[in-house]
Amino acid sequence: MQIVDSHCHLNKLDFVNFGGNIESVIAHAKELSVIKFLCVCIDLEHFDEVLFLAKKYPQIYASVGVHPVNTKGKDPSICQLLKLANYEEVIAIGETGLDYFHIEKAIADWQRNRFRRHIRASNQSGKPMIIHTRNAKEDTIKIMQEEKAKQGVMHCFSEDWETAQMALDLGFYISFSGIITFRSAKDLREVAKKVPSDKLLVETDSPYLTPMPYRGASNLPAYSYYVVEKLAEIRGVSINDIACTTTSNFEQLFLT
Repeated sequence: MQIVDSHCHLNKLDFVNFGGNIESVIAHAKELSVIKFLCVCIDLEHFDEVLFLAKKYPQIYASVGVHPVNTKGKDPSICQLLKLANYEEVIAIGETGLDYFHIEKAIADWQRNRFRRHIRASNQSGKPMIIHTRNAKEDTIKIMQEEKAKQGVMHCFSEDWETAQMALDLGFYISFSGIITFRSAKDLREVAKKVPSDKLLVETDSPYLTPMPYRGASNLPAYSYYVVEKLAEIRGVSINDIACTTTSNFEQLFLT
């Protein structure tokens, strides 16, 4: 059995409890059958860290993008994104999207413009997008439709079925994180039942959103296993079935 963590922030992990290095984190993940990782960029100031990991370790891939709540770093142009996406280790554009939880919709024109630039860079480069949306589902889908977003994933999905369906209609994948293990996530688990198997991905978003049974501790890529385990329970299939399906989907979206 092989599992892929399709969204993590390896350069943000605290290695203190894991030998102080990334190798120990990779070894720990392997113990739970997690063998590949997409290390997601959230600002250009730390892109070199993300790229370094992907260059050094063949099981790690990289993305390039600026998170929607980043207000202090460089705001990338389409040309900058395309230039950085040229590295062979970079397999995606993002993390990008909209977030009205942290920033008010009324003053977020710059955020929407940034999102549009990322979509255009994705379309031009042919590399899929990693989309973040929080308290902004209507505008997120609207901009995706207006810009004719071609391919990618709704990362750490926590919205309703209607939003999932609109994203699926655009050809996007839906990725579930440790949130589906939370007691409060009953409605999200209902959504997880309905997503077509060929559009399903799993992730940790580590070091954030730690799943049960480790809720309260720092999240780790190894804990993708518990997302797979919960999805299997929700959908009434084996853990191996979800692992195989999501690994195949990751390769189809990002590596073909």
